[in-house]
Amino acid sequence: MTSESPLGSRENDEACSTTAAQPSEPAVCVVIGPYYLLELIGEGGMGEVWLAEQREPVRRRVALKLIKAGMDTREVMARFQSERQALALMDHPAIAKVFDAGSTPEGRPYFVMEFVAGIPITAYCDKHKLTTWQRMELFVQVCEGVQHSHQKAILHRDLKPSNILVSDVDGKPMPKIIDFGLAKAISHRLTAGTMYTRMGAILGTVEYMSPEQADSAGEDIDTRSDVYSLGVVLYQLLVGALWSMGYQSMPSWEWIKIPTFSPYMATRDSRL
Repeated sequence: MTSESPLGSRENDEACSTTAAQPSEPAVCVVIGPYYLLELIGEGGMGEVWLAEQREPVRRRVALKLIKAGMDTREVMARFQSERQALALMDHPAIAKVFDAGSTPEGRPYFVMEFVAGIPITAYCDKHKLTTWQRMELFVQVCEGVQHSHQKAILHRDLKPSNILVSDVDGKPMPKIIDFGLAKAISHRLTAGTMYTRMGAILGTVEYMSPEQADSAGEDIDTRSDVYSLGVVLYQLLVGALWSMGYQSMPSWEWIKIPTFSPYMATRDSRL
């Protein structure tokens, strides 16, 4: 039996998770094309991320990112299209692969990418009690992935631990960079609507954002902004805290402008 939903068709299927609002309702699956949505695994300002199962032409589990209901404004749609194209341009073991893209019957865009069953890089390092050298080796792989994106003229603009997931592959830690939702083309426009940006809007995560990205609303930045964010992540990996913690009482748009190498940083760890 099939019915319609805001996401796509719904089918009774024992293999699917219950998506009904009431426990008494039958277990159903929301189906978008060949993808059966199983579980909501993440939400952001732009979209939802679902664990889904692809059943044809191959059978595999994937991550499906979908524009949130009620969020299909011109601005969000342009950024989503940019993300979809950015992922398609890249091919690196440290960057989550994109498999497919499309839209629901209601016009909500989605893309399907490699499902990364990992945890944030900081949590992984702490959980497995990695040494400083092991953390550096893992971080180098992340840097190589970012370098690849820069060679493709793509900025990430939101590098942070939750966008760098690590899982064990053949007994070794493997990082994957996800969520190029704020990606910006350095030398070319990814889609016709990429350059549409609301004046003054700050895109990204302030704690990991370079001062120039905060000052310019992300419009006047280059690869160095991603390098800055990587530096903040590395500091957190080695010290166990954000360098800005001493300034949490200040507005975020003020303490982001404090010089990175402030005296406070050296007090976090005697090794620095």
